[in-house]
Amino acid sequence: MRRIPRRLSLLLLPLVLLSTQAHAGVQLVVDGVADPLKSAVVAGTGLTQYATRQVSEAQVHRLYARAPDQAKSALEPYGYYDATVTGDLQQVGQDWRMTLHVTPGEPVQVTAVDVQLDPAAAEIAPVRRAKRAIERLQGKPLNHGSYDAARDALSAQLTANGFLDAKLLTHRVEVTRANRSARIRLAWQVGPRYRYGKVRFEGSQFNDGFLDRYVPFKSGDYFSQSQLLQLQQALNGADYFAVVNVLPDVDEAKAGVVDIDVQLAPAKRTIYTGGPFIGTDTGLGLRGGIERRWVNRRGHKWKNELVVAQRLKTLSTLYSIPMPGDNQRSFNFGANYRDANTDTSQSRTLELVANESRLWHGWTRTLGLHALDGTFTVGKIGNEPDNTPGIEHGRSTEVFAEASLSRKQADNFDFVHQGWSVNLTARSTAGSLLSDARFSQLTADAKWIHAFGANQRNRLILRGSAGHTWTNDFTALPPLLRFFAGGDRSVRGYGYQTIGPLNSEGRVIGGDSLLVASTEVEHYFTRNWGMAAFVDAGNAFSGVDYRAKIGAGLGVRWRSPVGMIRLDLGTPIHDSQAHGIELHLVIGPDL
Repeated sequence: MRRIPRRLSLLLLPLVLLSTQAHAGVQLVVDGVADPLKSAVVAGTGLTQYATRQVSEAQVHRLYARAPDQAKSALEPYGYYDATVTGDLQQVGQDWRMTLHVTPGEPVQVTAVDVQLDPAAAEIAPVRRAKRAIERLQGKPLNHGSYDAARDALSAQLTANGFLDAKLLTHRVEVTRANRSARIRLAWQVGPRYRYGKVRFEGSQFNDGFLDRYVPFKSGDYFSQSQLLQLQQALNGADYFAVVNVLPDVDEAKAGVVDIDVQLAPAKRTIYTGGPFIGTDTGLGLRGGIERRWVNRRGHKWKNELVVAQRLKTLSTLYSIPMPGDNQRSFNFGANYRDANTDTSQSRTLELVANESRLWHGWTRTLGLHALDGTFTVGKIGNEPDNTPGIEHGRSTEVFAEASLSRKQADNFDFVHQGWSVNLTARSTAGSLLSDARFSQLTADAKWIHAFGANQRNRLILRGSAGHTWTNDFTALPPLLRFFAGGDRSVRGYGYQTIGPLNSEGRVIGGDSLLVASTEVEHYFTRNWGMAAFVDAGNAFSGVDYRAKIGAGLGVRWRSPVGMIRLDLGTPIHDSQAHGIELHLVIGPDL
């Protein structure tokens, strides 16, 4: 290495000192506009990358000279074509501060919108709505982002509704700066509307034709991406497959007909489940199950489950036989032994079930027959002896028909931002000679979830339950067919099934009617953690003697790897006979 002479090093020292005085960064300040215009100016000038980079004085002046024009260009997509931008440049210590004073002026207004579209395509409801969204831009300030989104939405709807060859021939935004006006011109050549051809299943483990029951369309129907999504969701929901890919064979489409390829890979055939769980309504327990996802090539299913908890023990089996057809029809046969011990009742029942389920106008409809037999005790308070005065004992056999309708929709069932569910059930002995009491019963449950606020980190959850029973002998009905309130999914602040009509000894024995409603607001601080505030109101009652009990409280929400976990602390409100705080723990999906 060659040494630098001492005299030369002394001469070079001032140059080195000057080089080390290069300034560290440029700070940009924008005034005169607020977001989103302010953010657009900051992004358009590109000065943020120099905030911590060393720049020379010459570089700063070059950046400053270009900044006003860059700021003006950044405002044009928002309709501001006559903006005025002036600036100041100041040295602050080792840094530079650049201030841009923005006067956006009057925005350009969209004065005319011309959308040319084949009349046959424009009659389709989703396409018509997308076309109207573009036409509604007229009379508003020009915003290129809104224009691009509306234009692309119409193109997407054309493709989604079968116009697979649709082309956008004209897409112009003509701006006249003199009078601050803009004209939008769009024209599509839509081409033929495609129809479905064959549906080809690849990788299925079932007999030919079995999977046709999940196809929501027929050969010759018009192509629809929403129906392809329904097919994929139905196959995923059937739980037969680990992989489901639904692909239109567009490359081989001919004469306006497109075939559908469905690529499948079987799931694991037998599933074993088990482990501990905890719920405030059931206590600590163990759950174990064996499920045969498909028993044979006809798609039969068999599911068995055992639950042993502090206050609930069940053993159940269910065998399902899918039937041919496009409505997902199946026959189901099952048995369920249930030993339930709540704070107010105890029952041991055996129930046999046979029913038929199918899709019906978008709902799941179930028609079946139930046979229920067992013993029960009502009017308990905690773990009192069964011979305590006021406790009522009974044995009941009920054979009744049941019909139910259920439906739920959500944008994401793992964590719902927008969604709802409805369940309607009717039961009746219909004069059965095998029943100890004649009864008819109607129940309804509904839940609605709506996310709102920035990044949809807040959710409003509304829930309601109602029911009524007509019977000639209420005392013969087991607790399973009576109405109680209180608990995790009822009025929080009260224990499970501790609210309801009282007997002459002042003990809860359940009622023939139910009315419960709940309002809850959640806020998530992170993707997985949040808190909730809730108010629940309702009661089980007999006749017209309805007096709502109110519970309110706070809770913690955790989107855990095993599902949503809800931990709530609730307390009674304005109740002179009930005090304290109830802990409620629920693990499970939103709907």
